Amino acid sequence: MTPFTRRTFLGAALSSTLLSPLPTAAQAAPDPTPFHRDHVVARARSLAQQPYRPRPEVPQDWQDLTYDQYKAHRFRTKRAIWAKTTRSYNVDLFLPGLYFRQAVQINTVEEGLARRVGFDMDLFERGEIAPTLSQAETLGYSGLRLRTPLDQPDKKNEFCVFQGASYFRAIGIGQTYGLSARGLALKTADPMGEEFPDFVEFWLEAPAPGQTHMVVHALMDSPSVTGAYHFRITPGTTTIMDVEAQLFARADLPHMGLAPLTSMFLFDRTNRHRFDDFRPNVHDSDGLLIHNGNAETLWRPLANPTHLQISSFVDSDPRGFGLMQRSRHLQDFEDLEANYHRRPGLWVEPKGRWGKGAVTLVEIPADKEIYDNIVAYWRPDAPVKAGQELSLAYRLSWGEEPAPPMADATTAAPGPQAASPVPPLARVIDTAAGARIFGEPGRLMTVDFAAHPLLAGDPEDIEVHLSSPDVETTPGVLQRNPSTGGLRLAFSFTPNAQNNVELRLQLRRAGKAASEIWLYRWTA
Repeated sequence: MTPFTRRTFLGAALSSTLLSPLPTAAQAAPDPTPFHRDHVVARARSLAQQPYRPRPEVPQDWQDLTYDQYKAHRFRTKRAIWAKTTRSYNVDLFLPGLYFRQAVQINTVEEGLARRVGFDMDLFERGEIAPTLSQAETLGYSGLRLRTPLDQPDKKNEFCVFQGASYFRAIGIGQTYGLSARGLALKTADPMGEEFPDFVEFWLEAPAPGQTHMVVHALMDSPSVTGAYHFRITPGTTTIMDVEAQLFARADLPHMGLAPLTSMFLFDRTNRHRFDDFRPNVHDSDGLLIHNGNAETLWRPLANPTHLQISSFVDSDPRGFGLMQRSRHLQDFEDLEANYHRRPGLWVEPKGRWGKGAVTLVEIPADKEIYDNIVAYWRPDAPVKAGQELSLAYRLSWGEEPAPPMADATTAAPGPQAASPVPPLARVIDTAAGARIFGEPGRLMTVDFAAHPLLAGDPEDIEVHLSSPDVETTPGVLQRNPSTGGLRLAFSFTPNAQNNVELRLQLRRAGKAASEIWLYRWTA
């Protein structure tokens, strides 16, 4: 399987001609029409009952643009949607072309009436290398960008982008774009190839002056499924998206990924030796965090394997999962341009009961940081059959890692803190691996846990629960790390013939959990 590239999104390709083409600058926009979110649901349901037909592509000269030529067209933010009003949000538009070969339809909604946004090339400044391009009735925009006052009251800064297939991304205040989310994932890593549903039309509800949230509706279409999405987006230190979706299956959906996340992991201290790079780490996310239905907190460090690997964390009614960036210091990356230490984590919090299924992690080999090679999503246990409908709701939090659930109230904290409310469990803050230098050949691993009241005192009072179904490990040495104030466990093992080893570790005190559960898959 080819890894995702953040420039192409693997081609935002599939949609439907059942929608009218966007108007061009020379084509008058139709009269406004009444709008309600139920209209989007009705459209999605109706589309699912008809054969799928892909939309036409933009003219060839648009598709032949180079990356630099495409970037040479810059949107004039002074002409953004609602720029000349007192409304609290502005919306910028993106041109089609290059990787975005099909346009999406964009509408604004004011006082219950939807108005189509017509295509206008004059909204874009053309750089010196930008060629003159043909114009046709099928031209439109490839996506949109939201801006509002964040930490600068007199300036509207961007914080959210929808562009390419059903991809979208957001940031919290002071962060830079990193990982993305999608409306839906279909057949990810399947041998027959993945299917990428498209958001084919958007409706943007006009915000009132001073309104702190933005409402976006989206219609999704693909050969196998259609959908109606409702996003309530509230930017801030952590940007919150409340998502409601209604899906309509055209075909059987045996492998469907709900609330999918896409990120990049190239290397850290577990595989640093494979890359000749001045930086110590390169990744948008460094681990998968899961709060499962059994009230366990799992931390799975990410990997860039040499072969495609898929991990399933079977669960029932998960409390949440997400891809996190725990490396938060510039010296973790030493990259003054990419600013990986400022990339957001993304947390998925289901609303209602999601039943049986598995948080699924797909790790794809990658040799460059332009590839998004990490995918995580919830895979329901029961497949959706053709003709069925599925409703779901969840919250996406873009920013710092969410507070984990409280530890078991019976956990014994040392000293006088035992009578105080028990804080969350100790987190894993680093994982490293390398060859065992002394003694028999093998692998040495270290796992660092953050300083925490549950880990205070003599390390000998902490119980190490380390296991593997594949190999025997050494008992390990648990020591105080003077640099972090937390504890480090060092242990080793001899790889098996398959060169594939699953490891599980948790620190406990008096038989009760003191740390989250560290899970790791070592491969040669």
